[in-house]
Amino acid sequence: MTESISEDQLDEVAGPETLPLDAWHRANGARMVPFAGYLMPIQYEGIIAEHEWTRTNAGLFDVSHMGQLIVSGAGAAEALEALLPGDISALKPGRIRYSLLLNEDGGILDDLMVTNVTVDGGEPAYYLVVNGATKWDDIGHLREFLPDEIALNHLDDRALLALQGPRAAEALEQVMPGVADALSFMQGTSASWNGVDIGISRSGYTGEDGFELSVPADDVEALAKALCALDIVKPIGLGARDSLRLEAGLPLYGHDLDEKTDPVTADLAFALSKKRRETGGFPGAEKILSLLAHGPSAKRVGLLITGRMAVREGAPIYAGNAQVGTVTSGGFAPSVGQPVAMGYVEAGHALSGTTLTIEMRGKQIEATVTDMPFVPHRYFRKKS
Repeated sequence: MTESISEDQLDEVAGPETLPLDAWHRANGARMVPFAGYLMPIQYEGIIAEHEWTRTNAGLFDVSHMGQLIVSGAGAAEALEALLPGDISALKPGRIRYSLLLNEDGGILDDLMVTNVTVDGGEPAYYLVVNGATKWDDIGHLREFLPDEIALNHLDDRALLALQGPRAAEALEQVMPGVADALSFMQGTSASWNGVDIGISRSGYTGEDGFELSVPADDVEALAKALCALDIVKPIGLGARDSLRLEAGLPLYGHDLDEKTDPVTADLAFALSKKRRETGGFPGAEKILSLLAHGPSAKRVGLLITGRMAVREGAPIYAGNAQVGTVTSGGFAPSVGQPVAMGYVEAGHALSGTTLTIEMRGKQIEATVTDMPFVPHRYFRKKS
């Protein structure tokens, strides 16, 4: 969950905040840019090199700008189900679910991760990771609509790291022995490292195997140093994070998703649990369930671009002389070897293999609708 990065799209934020690792990033040669209200590293040695390193080794991303929340109390699952379309009540301790915060019209206010962090004998508790650019709106929305008896705590004293890549488990094992082997994709746990409590989930937003590590802000530099002391780990910036998530076909809030977009049109119907499709009871349920039954008028699709020119957000998509859609994310895909994009097109033009054109800088560029992900996911799932 990071932004599609280009020079003309960088956030111009008055007085951006610094991350707990700001000095460490600079010492490691990072180029810092304003993003989501923070100064963040866009690259260290170069976006393509960092992208390829993450695909072959392990990259360490600082995603501390994202919001970390705890929702707790008797009835917390049911309270969350009034705002999300997921079956939170069926989520077992240590399990993670991707979900969507919806408005009353079924529009997506944010996409997020929910982990059941209830401890034995304790009150129900759920850990939410929300997007950095929307976290304050999310917190306001949750405080407005959660019942008074449900507690909402913002963990603003914690940082968040993402260790991603095919050697991420190998790297984590060297720093925290036994943790990686205990987890499969979309599972979480906690562990003590040098006397510090670390929240760990086997998840991420690159399409690779990996982990997200919630760390007290005062201790995050020590953990980052320990991981990057390994030959197989390098710090990676926002630029490569964006190209990785694009290749993985993962949507970005504020670009591929917004409050005018519903989950069905966004091709995120998998986030609607089977039980909730039957029972409803979430914001916009009537509209969303009707779209499921009858199909949306448009759909988010992948686009394989002919030639070398990358297309960018906002570029119009045509079938013949008629505009049938708009690009929402695009860029060069190093692992594919050519530019790719995501966008919304009218349902009649959304079939894989359909040839369309995209207008970019006065040129007509050929694009082919293609299945996503552009690069296969490599999540780690234990065999049952």
